[in-house]
Amino acid sequence: MNYTIMTDICVIGAGHAGCEAALACARLGLDTTIFTMNVDSIAMMPCNPHIGGSSKGHLVREIDALGGEMGKNIDKTFIQSKMLNVSKGPAVHSLRTQADKAEYSKRMRQTLEHQEHLHIRQVEVAKLLTEGDPEDNAGSVTSEEPQKDCRKVVGIQTCTGTIYECKAAIICTGTYLKARCLVGETITETGPSGMQRSTFLSDSLADEGIALRRFKTGTPARMDGRTLDYSEMTIQNGDKTVIPFSYSTDPKDVQIDQVPCYLTYTNEETHEIIRQNIGRSPIYAGIIEGTGPRYCPSIEDKVVKFPDKIRHQVFIEPEGRGTNEVYIDGMSSSMPDDVQQQMYRTVPGLEHCDIVKNAYAIEYDCINANILKQTLETKNIEGLFCAGQFNGSSGYEEAAAQGLIAGINAAMEIKGEEPLIIERSEAYIGVLIDDLVSKNNLEPYRMMTSRAEYRLLLRQDNADLRLRKYGYRVGLISKQEYDHVCYKEKAITDEIMRLKRTKIGGSEAVQSFLEKNGSATLKTACSLAELMCRPELGYEMIAEIDKDRPELSKEITDQVEIEIRYEGYIERQKKQVEQFEKLEHKRIPDSIDYDKVTGIRIEARQKFKKFRPTSIGQAGRLSGVTPADVQVLLVYMEKFHVKQ
Repeated sequence: MNYTIMTDICVIGAGHAGCEAALACARLGLDTTIFTMNVDSIAMMPCNPHIGGSSKGHLVREIDALGGEMGKNIDKTFIQSKMLNVSKGPAVHSLRTQADKAEYSKRMRQTLEHQEHLHIRQVEVAKLLTEGDPEDNAGSVTSEEPQKDCRKVVGIQTCTGTIYECKAAIICTGTYLKARCLVGETITETGPSGMQRSTFLSDSLADEGIALRRFKTGTPARMDGRTLDYSEMTIQNGDKTVIPFSYSTDPKDVQIDQVPCYLTYTNEETHEIIRQNIGRSPIYAGIIEGTGPRYCPSIEDKVVKFPDKIRHQVFIEPEGRGTNEVYIDGMSSSMPDDVQQQMYRTVPGLEHCDIVKNAYAIEYDCINANILKQTLETKNIEGLFCAGQFNGSSGYEEAAAQGLIAGINAAMEIKGEEPLIIERSEAYIGVLIDDLVSKNNLEPYRMMTSRAEYRLLLRQDNADLRLRKYGYRVGLISKQEYDHVCYKEKAITDEIMRLKRTKIGGSEAVQSFLEKNGSATLKTACSLAELMCRPELGYEMIAEIDKDRPELSKEITDQVEIEIRYEGYIERQKKQVEQFEKLEHKRIPDSIDYDKVTGIRIEARQKFKKFRPTSIGQAGRLSGVTPADVQVLLVYMEKFHVKQ
């Protein structure tokens, strides 16, 4: 007889997605059980030892603005911090921090352990339990149109036979499902970093009609830092003044002694060793079945696909303060042991390196996220949510963002409240989820600034102004935190209006100030806001001639400066967003019969039936759908008074 336990929500997997999902559910008052193959793998970083980076820093800030944990955790456990792209405009500024991997995982585990309503369970989940006959919907996720009657999650069963009855389940299995690691000709059936893989859940999901596919990713070797010669490398220091990720972190608390990273390069000797042994790479020997990420290629891929490049960057990144282990960023590989030893030792500074952990490739089962709604709930199984690399994405930050949204929406569904759907015009999280559920991603999806159409509005510095209201609405942001954002928003608006209204003339003091700072003198009066727009001037500089300036915090004055300096561009994007929102607000009912919409092309009809877009805007973003198809759909909806 099976032992049965009652819980509200089951979270399967305790990586970055699972941690955010479980914390969100528990903090919203729901009894939550999180399952992991090994408690020592909670929030583990099996690949790169950093959080943030280009576009990913935006995601971390947005997670924090909504009430997530990643930003708080890295602020407590980083060893180096750097703001990227500072020579460019504010839209692409992005914070990147090196993590102490062991401390990051340890602190996140402690956060989970101390969270009320949250239970941690080390056991493999073997089966998903649903109400209804799986045969009713078998294969429906790959058919042209999902069935009307969907099943419902009622629990999960562990490999030891215990049943957890639940109202919702969130799958956050990362790279563990039927995983196998490859180093040359050697294949081991294991999860990342030698952890036990998940063996049974894939078959259960297939039985439920969920189609799985194989993706792969890779990671570089780890080395004993004592065996490297840093004098042959270029030192990479962190910023002198550190900016925290979390809005709740006191900036004074992150001004710490930082650990340096280093930069070196591959060379022609490195590349020649790889070319001579390319047939021993499982990627090129046809052993690897999964599709790898285009934007994070292995060193073998770089050498083969970019033969004109005489060198590639290699960053040496410490794994933590309490270890000698370093990460060789830029040289992921799945070459055999002997080839790895040869090629790494051709890199300046690595001539005598000792490899602690070999580089490896890992394959795993995941889904095509087209089977999900924008809430990250499956279209065919009520109460089943999915997040992270299981959805076909890559990266800790992408996983955490999805986990948070899936956790919130699972809780909202159980509580009978409105789901949280963030539009792509509102956040990078919105872009990420919309791209996953509406595009046919044939490789692991990675967030990039170029994917965000309105990136000047979606800056990392204003994530709280954009998203705190949603975190407060669902219950993850306190009244005090929300009130602070409201105060900040008003203070920014008031200061911008004051600067626009304050006129100055060509007095001797003003003209002297302008000459001293290499700026043209005034012929007629102008506002302080107009002066601020001059490249050589700025908010802090004009303080000398701004006698009535109020005392404001830097987080407010930074926003004031950006809003004034980029006002024209910002207003243009706001108008674009207005047009975008008109299409997003034209909802397409689930009941629409696309076979009755005459005039659309066959390809568009097939895409509409397969993806079931929720709005005209989303319909227009589907690959293979033309503006003419969208116009025909609009005309049909208006002609037959389809409720929008």
